[in-house]
Amino acid sequence: MTGPAGPTGSGELPDGAVPWLHDLGRTIARHLYRPAYRLRVAGMERVPRTGAVVLVANHSTMIEPQLLFGLVPRRSVFLVKDEMFDAAAGPWLRRLGQVPVTRGAPDRTALTTATGVLSRGGLVGVFPEGTRGAGEVTSAHHGAAWLVRNSGATVQPVAVRGTLRPPELQRRRLRPAVDVVAGEPFTLEVGRGRSGLADATEHIRGTLADLVSRVDETRHSDREEKQ
Repeated sequence: MTGPAGPTGSGELPDGAVPWLHDLGRTIARHLYRPAYRLRVAGMERVPRTGAVVLVANHSTMIEPQLLFGLVPRRSVFLVKDEMFDAAAGPWLRRLGQVPVTRGAPDRTALTTATGVLSRGGLVGVFPEGTRGAGEVTSAHHGAAWLVRNSGATVQPVAVRGTLRPPELQRRRLRPAVDVVAGEPFTLEVGRGRSGLADATEHIRGTLADLVSRVDETRHSDREEKQ
């Protein structure tokens, strides 16, 4: 699974973002981890180059957001845990166009900012699991579904596998393979009320989990062929 990151898109950014700095940051992120990982990128041509998009991805380590920021072929605004903005990187994250979000509780400010980006035809990245884990997407929060309901955005699933060291290994392998795979984008009708959000969230979760599972199967087959 290989492929280029693709051309830069024209996605919108939140107020206070610096477009040229955002683009420079994407360029750096695109190449930052290539010395440490063998990146195998597939399906990025599926990502809509224009229009409102909610990108949903699995989350195992702090590396996934940075990889996606560089590899998604258009400007992207990610919801980032607010603790990151308390550190020295906070002002830079805002200038790059990233949005702080409070984990574990509904964050109307973050969702309203993200909705504004989507209303201008931008792309917003969300990690539905909310916190880092095994990245298999066994649970999900309602944020992505809420954004889709309030913006009519297309949903773009992306799976990232290989950043997390396997538990059976005592030390990380030299330049392990990391797969970044974009699935088929889809539209989703989100019903009213919490039940509508719950149903849409499960649809998003299940679609992303299926994509992650398929990537895992491919990785497993590749390892067996090399043995």
